[in-house]
Amino acid sequence: MEQQRVTLANGIELDVVDTGPRDAPVLVFLHGFPESHRTWRHQIARFSGDYRCIAPDQRGYRGSSKPPGAENYTPDKLIGDVFQLADALGVERFTVVGHDWGGALAWGVAMRGQEDRVERAILCNAAHPVIYSKLLWTDPAQRAAGQYMRVYRDNSRDEEIRERGLIALIEGTSNATGALPQDDPGERAKVLEDWSNGEAAIAMLNWYRATPMAVPPPDAPLEVPSDARLPQVPRLAIPTLVVWAMDDHALSSGNIVGLEDYVENLELVRVEDCGHFLTWQAPDKVNDAMAKFLARTDQP
Repeated sequence: MEQQRVTLANGIELDVVDTGPRDAPVLVFLHGFPESHRTWRHQIARFSGDYRCIAPDQRGYRGSSKPPGAENYTPDKLIGDVFQLADALGVERFTVVGHDWGGALAWGVAMRGQEDRVERAILCNAAHPVIYSKLLWTDPAQRAAGQYMRVYRDNSRDEEIRERGLIALIEGTSNATGALPQDDPGERAKVLEDWSNGEAAIAMLNWYRATPMAVPPPDAPLEVPSDARLPQVPRLAIPTLVVWAMDDHALSSGNIVGLEDYVENLELVRVEDCGHFLTWQAPDKVNDAMAKFLARTDQP
């Protein structure tokens, strides 16, 4: 997948895949941690014949800009990058597609742009911000699964991470084993090469360090404190597809309970016997769900 360098109005430069018919509906793909645009390789191959597919390496990843300091990775800046990328490529309206951290941004992009710019949202194992914030307080399984974020926010090993790359922090963890393709040596080598960049590793971790989301310690009471600052977000009205792999090690299935309270036009597809990285672990199931949803919601 050939990339081009795109400069945003804020000065950030992103390496971007932009393929497919220029007059076709637009899909903007947002990857998660610790991946890149390549997490969408199967989806882009499937849909680029009928849709203009845009997939950036987001701020801090691979060759894209890596401004120093966690303050440059707050959600508002990352969401702003998506709209500025669309502007730079001459795209007025688009469907946002996100996974993991990219899915968290996709929720925000959809909520912010649903009235005039974002036509649809597709979320692949991407937790809704309100539900996830509550579960970190109230659900023992999600509390335990989310403790890795406390590790990523700790900067005491940053010198080692700059020297060895991301593998210094995640070696032997479920994030490392899950994110490494087991049956594709070439793709595995590409991922390990990306992880060897120490500067990018710190920038990737800054996404966790900049988010205001509270991650309570394991022994905190299983209740939402009276002074907790849960996200305040609008109800999502545009057509929304949530594809959820049920064996996710990082996000409990409680994240899909009650989604209809926050999304008016919701389609939920469960993928059994699949882990967190469903875009390439179960690409056919993801692609089929996307194809049916897009066909149903395409504008005449």
